[in-house]
Amino acid sequence: MGAIDRLQSIGSQLSGAASASGGKSKLLEKNPDDIVVTACLRSAFTKGGKGGFKDTQASDLMAGVFQGLIERSKIDPKLVEDVCVGTVLAPGGGATEMRAAALVAGFPVTTSVRTLNRQCSSGLQACVDVANQIKAGMIEIGVGAGVESMSTNYGPQAVAEFSPLLESVPQAANCKVGMGQLSEKMAKDLKITRQAQDAFAAASYQKALQAQKDGLFKDEIHPLKAKYVDLKTDEEKEVIVDRDDGVRPGITVESLAKIRPAFDKEGTIHAGNASQISDGAAAVLLMKRSTAEKLGQTIIGKYVAASIVGVEPLLMGLGPWKAIPKVFELTGINKDDVDIFEINEAFASQCLWCANELGIPAEKINPKGGAIAFGHPLGCTGARQVSTLLYELKRTGKKIGVTSMCIGTGMGMAAVWVAE
Repeated sequence: MGAIDRLQSIGSQLSGAASASGGKSKLLEKNPDDIVVTACLRSAFTKGGKGGFKDTQASDLMAGVFQGLIERSKIDPKLVEDVCVGTVLAPGGGATEMRAAALVAGFPVTTSVRTLNRQCSSGLQACVDVANQIKAGMIEIGVGAGVESMSTNYGPQAVAEFSPLLESVPQAANCKVGMGQLSEKMAKDLKITRQAQDAFAAASYQKALQAQKDGLFKDEIHPLKAKYVDLKTDEEKEVIVDRDDGVRPGITVESLAKIRPAFDKEGTIHAGNASQISDGAAAVLLMKRSTAEKLGQTIIGKYVAASIVGVEPLLMGLGPWKAIPKVFELTGINKDDVDIFEINEAFASQCLWCANELGIPAEKINPKGGAIAFGHPLGCTGARQVSTLLYELKRTGKKIGVTSMCIGTGMGMAAVWVAE
């Protein structure tokens, strides 16, 4: 039995995992021990190597977003005990630079800082780790964040050297297969057509363009000053970056059909139906409800629970299909209880397949577009989704949302959030 067959053989079990159980009403209850969000924001996302942040280090992006979080929440920085930053490409894990960024932003020396790398879910994992620290009584107030400068840290990557021991186990050896290659094979095996992928991608661009025109990103984006070297004149300028510059007008199924496949000349995946290489940062302020009320903090929403799962490395993109039902089990809700799903668009193929298999209506997925349209700074996306989700839930008067993504080497993560 092949990898696809094995995964599909458990599909009925997963799709039926979350049954109606009155979980929705329980989620909407308010309790003093709830882990709540009192501020969340992100920078704009800009095109890697070309956009407004191409000459800005990840530490500077993070420092600016930290400053915005302090300004927006009006929190006394001395009360923030720990900061966790998700980042993927930074040399040395970015630990030194992120500690320095927190100090530049105004956090005192008493605020501790760490970084983590769970690839594309690093930003979400950072938020969840901080929430769990608060739940456990380790800290009272913390910040979960994420950042990536793909302009300064991303390039032709050497293939990881695998020892004979790792090469001896097929599933271990599969961990080094490039995401483009495995996504191309997965799309072929699952019979996800290029036309379906291009239609999904075009919709992402169109939704993001409309949301940008309507000013729907303004609440979540914190403008940042950046030094920018003009690619034509070599002149250095100071610019204000306050909008996602990867969002492009005029994208249609027909225009995407003209783009050449990126990984296989007979393939279906290309630059227009996969996530953009980009730069950006995001941050989320978390504490108990009782603490927020005592401090007079405005509560935007609450964190409920998260799931993390593994799938076969060659099926990396299907992580959300397994992670979302698991978080439903943990929270007692089902897909009909959820108003908005923010599922990362690593590739149109994987996001589309997961949504179809889970039976999620298209109108509930990424209503303001996703990573195909405005970018996927690897370590940042999970934290970005929290802001995008909570502000959109608030704007539309809806309540329950899910953030989810696939993760390199074969994993998936999901979390449930409630807006207030």
